[in-house]
Amino acid sequence: MTLKKIYNRLARKRRIRARVHGTAARPRLSVYRSLKHITVQLIDDDAGKTLAAASTKEAKSRVTKEGAKKLGALIATKAKEVKVSSVVFDRAGYKYHGRVKELADAARAAGLQF
Repeated sequence: MTLKKIYNRLARKRRIRARVHGTAARPRLSVYRSLKHITVQLIDDDAGKTLAAASTKEAKSRVTKEGAKKLGALIATKAKEVKVSSVVFDRAGYKYHGRVKELADAARAAGLQF
């Protein structure tokens, strides 16, 4: 990946984070996608704490669309455990396409409201 692509994604991430803010009632669902794993966190920005987190390592799945679906369902169950039903989606500069979209759709199907 070229440096230009990385810098462009980080610029998009900064623009998104300027508008997206998580609270205790409606935390931010933050996605990080690498070549080997996908990680998601429910973050309360007011308190600066992570309420729940999950990754493809924990879901024992590959970094494919199917793995993203498993991860979306897993984070939705963890959100229910901490009594969270509504979240703000933070795609962190990634396109809402492919694995990121499948993760979000699976979380919605499992009961999270965006």
